[in-house]
Amino acid sequence: MEKTVKQITQSSRDAAIQMAAISTEKKNLVLARIANALLENKESILDANRQDLESAQESGLAGPLVKRLVFDEEKLQDVIKGLGDLAKLPDPIGQTTYQNQIDKGLELYRVTCPIGVIGVIFEARPDALVQISALCLKSSNAVLLKGGAEAIKTNQVLVKIITEASKKEGMPDGWISLLLTRTDVTELLKMDEEVDLIIPRGSNEFVKMIMDNTKIPVLGHADGVCHTYIDKDADTEMAIKILIDAKTQYVSACNSTETILIHQKIASEFLMELSDAFERYNIKVFGCDKTCKILSCAEVRDWHTEYLDYSVSIKIVSDQDEAMRHINRYGSGHTEAIITNNEDTARRFMSLVDSGNVFWNCSTRFSDGFRYGFGAEVGISTSKIHARGPVGLEGLITYKYKLFGHGQTVGDYASGKSSYIHNQSSKPCPFDR
Repeated sequence: MEKTVKQITQSSRDAAIQMAAISTEKKNLVLARIANALLENKESILDANRQDLESAQESGLAGPLVKRLVFDEEKLQDVIKGLGDLAKLPDPIGQTTYQNQIDKGLELYRVTCPIGVIGVIFEARPDALVQISALCLKSSNAVLLKGGAEAIKTNQVLVKIITEASKKEGMPDGWISLLLTRTDVTELLKMDEEVDLIIPRGSNEFVKMIMDNTKIPVLGHADGVCHTYIDKDADTEMAIKILIDAKTQYVSACNSTETILIHQKIASEFLMELSDAFERYNIKVFGCDKTCKILSCAEVRDWHTEYLDYSVSIKIVSDQDEAMRHINRYGSGHTEAIITNNEDTARRFMSLVDSGNVFWNCSTRFSDGFRYGFGAEVGISTSKIHARGPVGLEGLITYKYKLFGHGQTVGDYASGKSSYIHNQSSKPCPFDR
């Protein structure tokens, strides 16, 4: 008999309590065991993915979304390498981030600890399932996974492999669970006593729907309407190289550039060069009035558009201020880049653009937990509270205060019998790493 969502989340809660005490060595051993198990079960993973791809293509799933769904040998090797890289990272749990000797024999420590039970609702990307699971394991959190329905067979195989491999190393039952239906998600959102955090990956509308239907804290990963601004002082050859990468390297990624802003002083000549480069990739351009007069393209219908395809919006702006106003109004707070040789212009852009990731002279595609050295990511947060940008290990932890005493009472300090000394140091908590 299948478990109910209530039973699954209760099992996750029980597992999360146990996971808080699992050693660094054991967690790294489990990551290695999972990597080996994925390799040993390669054929069953690839076969399941082929079935998902066939079903997706028969249903008419859009090309870029089919590309996300692919879990081939290359993707398998990437996630295995990611598991190894993650094992090499320091354990985020049990780290002392603050110490204060309140009085002699009365020591206060702020120590990192797991969040607990995390529910992640993500797109049909099987490699994301492995990355999310591994990050939760390393940060000692239990995880509830709901992937896109198009990847259901691949996800089921992956969770089975990860579960069996981790059990062999003594991980608690229920630390990882897979939810299968939309009804399961509806039930999950009611489990505010068992689940500590929900991380939804998808459009603004989807994230808002989750927020409006749960009491559980939500870490929003909204759509990626990313911008690249080409300043009047840009190296245009470098700018075109960056834009080709930012738009075409992986068009269905949330950190691909969707809108290009160009300073009016260089727009005419630069647009012709960019158009020639884009033609080689069959990129469809939607532009403002000025852009359309130069390129004879279709006009933009909505500046807040995430294409996830070989399409892009282009706007000619009068200056940097107009570019920044446009980004702050129409962007999703994900990732923005400026291409310029003027350091003062770049510094101002990076200070005033209100996004989680702001780049100078490089592709927006670098906005990624793996590329940042986080090992992987559970998503890219466009929130400003708790975690922002790529959410890796540090975004999956919280902290607690631990106070060590020798019989002290507050009354002694209130009466003046004892006095606070408040000596801060970097001494680690004696009960933690």
